Amino acid sequence: MKIILATNNEHKLSEIRSIFDKDIEVLSMKDVGIDTDIEENGETIFENSRIKAVYVTTELKKKNFPFPYTVISDDTGLMVEALNGEPGVYSARYAGGEGHDSEANMQLLLKKLNECENRKAHFSTIITLIEEKASFLSHMMFFEGRVDGTILKEKHGTEGFGYDPIFQPDGYDCSFAEMGIDIKNKISHRAIAIGKVAEYLAKK
Repeated sequence: MKIILATNNEHKLSEIRSIFDKDIEVLSMKDVGIDTDIEENGETIFENSRIKAVYVTTELKKKNFPFPYTVISDDTGLMVEALNGEPGVYSARYAGGEGHDSEANMQLLLKKLNECENRKAHFSTIITLIEEKASFLSHMMFFEGRVDGTILKEKHGTEGFGYDPIFQPDGYDCSFAEMGIDIKNKISHRAIAIGKVAEYLAKK
């Protein structure tokens, strides 16, 4: 089975490849000749996830990519309770600019929270799955994964990416960035959502 992941992010590719069975080939956008930064102009992570999956599927059809194949895309947001859900859909570009500056994003979040006592937060991942079996047969589904936790007052750990060094999931005494990729890939929001996708595909 071939899955085209709507990203060229190597961290994300590595994480998702480690979750799927070895008999599932996970390809990046570059692997299938799509080297574009998709405009994520949705107002929610649900909309952004769908936008990316539809874009990649449309491009593959233009290229006459051989059927069957499955496209999956994800969008993730960090929602902080004391900030009314910020950074949310803007998590990747919270500090502004064109790129995904994780350090700047983390520093802005820590600055906004400052000494706030309520540091509750959760990560949410929405995955869009589009199955293309023929030019006239397409099927779209959505899967969600969520992890609740706390925003730490400073960075801890060097593994992972994004906000991992300042997010401590409930039930653990370390940040995502401290626990190592093997553990994180079993409990993360993305792992939960991908697990649901894998369970769905296994039944087919």
